[in-house]
Amino acid sequence: MPFDRMNAYRWLRRVATAVGVSALLATAGATGWALTPEPVPPPVEQAAAPDEPEPTAPAPSPTPEETVPAAAPAPDDLPVVDYDPAPRGFPADPDASDVTPLTEGLHPTRRIAAYDAPGGRPLAFLAPTIRGVELTMPIAERRAGWTAVLLPSANRRLAWLPPGGFSTVELRDQLVVERRAHRITWYRAGRAVRSWEVSLGQRGQETPLGRTFILGRTPPPQQVYGGVDIFALGAVPDDPNSVPASLRGAHIGLHSWYHDGELGRNTTNGCIRLTRSGQRELLAEVRTGSAVVVVDELPAPPPTA
Repeated sequence: MPFDRMNAYRWLRRVATAVGVSALLATAGATGWALTPEPVPPPVEQAAAPDEPEPTAPAPSPTPEETVPAAAPAPDDLPVVDYDPAPRGFPADPDASDVTPLTEGLHPTRRIAAYDAPGGRPLAFLAPTIRGVELTMPIAERRAGWTAVLLPSANRRLAWLPPGGFSTVELRDQLVVERRAHRITWYRAGRAVRSWEVSLGQRGQETPLGRTFILGRTPPPQQVYGGVDIFALGAVPDDPNSVPASLRGAHIGLHSWYHDGELGRNTTNGCIRLTRSGQRELLAEVRTGSAVVVVDELPAPPPTA
């Protein structure tokens, strides 16, 4: 029996809600989506790894506090972190709600082992790319010669890396999302540039709290995204089974929508939706690897609110 006009309208609304992109690349194989590489500033190569020594001038013997813990050999059969959920065992981010800007990013220049602590256990490998797009992760901490980065494909987790095998880049931008205010604010060099109203995850599929980062960008697969590219984030749903079956194994996205009528409400599958003009501005200005921090509320509204 054909749909009448009202039934057709309701059907379209249900389709639009179900598609809410809690994820971008997890369904890439089925839909043909692909992250889009973008130009990045030239990196600064780090010192060579311990197994690739370079001649150096003699230096005073380090004190115990300065000694770099040795990296245990990593078995070749460790998993490689990709778009699927990251392996378990990585430590929690102790500063997950800290909105202090993270100003430096790390890019693996070869496959490198990721550990659970300085001198700890190797749990996985990080590769230079994820699905063909250069991987850049914000640096969260340095300790005893090791570097901690925000782990992709995981929520509120760090990976510790020994010296060598990566380069660093400057990160000048950061995005802060406030769940109670339904607001996203773009900061550059620590100063608020602009704020936008957003819609966030509905009950049971809340937008995950904590620090994450822009993993990559992808063209919009359907018109419901307003014809504007999507930012895929490093975060995933806190409860993967709460999202529709078509979005299982998916990442949280930052994107626009075909209308702005739901801004200021909790209507998505965990994604962050803003206006098309706002999304275009962020796509033009903010590079991949930049930090995104989701908090319940800032102590004071940003001056751009």
